[in-house]
Amino acid sequence: MNKERLMQILLSPVVSEKSTIAADAHRQYVFAVAPDATKPEIRKAVEMMFNVKVDRVQVVNSKGKTKQFGRLSGRRKDERKAYVRLAEGSDIDFGAGA
Repeated sequence: MNKERLMQILLSPVVSEKSTIAADAHRQYVFAVAPDATKPEIRKAVEMMFNVKVDRVQVVNSKGKTKQFGRLSGRRKDERKAYVRLAEGSDIDFGAGA
């Protein structure tokens, strides 16, 4: 796979209460990913960027909500998230650089 393509797959980590619980309980980390990313691409991107071994990848497509502000109505963007489970002994520390 192309290294430049892999660098564009992961958009950002998703930090929420649910993702923190998943990380603590199941070694599962959540990332916002590109809309056209495939599971093998996500696996390679995480392994390349964080030097860890990925056990499993699950992908969730969330449709954007329709919101209304007075008479104006709009729509939030669609979102694609990847739940990445790491192999035993692997760990990602997002706070290491700070």
